[in-house]
Amino acid sequence: MRVTIRVQPGAGRAAVGGRWMDPHAGSMLIVRVTERAVDGRATEAALRALAGALGLRRTQVRLVRGATSRVKTVEVTTPAADEPALRTRLDRLLATGDPDGTTSTPRG
Repeated sequence: MRVTIRVQPGAGRAAVGGRWMDPHAGSMLIVRVTERAVDGRATEAALRALAGALGLRRTQVRLVRGATSRVKTVEVTTPAADEPALRTRLDRLLATGDPDGTTSTPRG
């Protein structure tokens, strides 16, 4: 399964979730990482963060396109039987920023 992500390097905290809309590229999953975009560090951090958010090993997430771009195409490898659950987690991350489909309530 291929996933398009938009990486935001140098973020205050790492997070995976939310939707970035681009008129040409369409809908992308936002991946925020604290690493700067230097020597591929932000890209590697984004791939680790995406794997973690999807409940996968890092080796199951591979960069296909966009090594030096904020917009990246990633190949996610999983057994065919696990693909529906993976698609559900991805949809929830796009919609709520939470792979379980819940949102946190701010305390105050």
